Amino acid sequence: MGLMLISTLSFAQSFRNIEMQAAGLTCSMCSNAINKALKQIDFIADIKTDLKTSLFTISIKEGSTPDFDLIRKKVEGAGFSVAKLTVEVNFANQKIANDEHTTVGGKALHFLNVKDQTLNGWQKVQLVDKSFLLASQAKKWQAATRKECYKTGVAASCCADANIKPGQRMYHVTI
Repeated sequence: MGLMLISTLSFAQSFRNIEMQAAGLTCSMCSNAINKALKQIDFIADIKTDLKTSLFTISIKEGSTPDFDLIRKKVEGAGFSVAKLTVEVNFANQKIANDEHTTVGGKALHFLNVKDQTLNGWQKVQLVDKSFLLASQAKKWQAATRKECYKTGVAASCCADANIKPGQRMYHVTI
């Protein structure tokens, strides 16, 4: 019975929905171009679009791990940019602290501008890396840390506190 519980916990979904706001859209043809590009990604189950706000709600296939950089590349390939990206993450009693690192579902996360707390269950986090924001907002987040990983987007020696391998992709997030 204990083995079944451990087995069930290890296959728990870590990410479920992504809300992505695109920049540069002027008409429904623009959103169609993004939809078409995103539908090529195998971990995406469904996409809903709100044309008025340029918001794309992306459902992740059960058991899949999303590649946030691939989403960004597909949006940019369609001729647009990501203005904001928020993802629902399933935390399992994980302690987080400002300007510190953790991992969830194999993704390395660096929390910025947060209070020390323990997260449990589904929580929305916003990616605040410069490639997932408007340029004016990225400057604000860069000032929130002096750690090298924000500039490079990959784990450096500053990330050893969370047993994250140097060179691993690091996503900077806030709640």
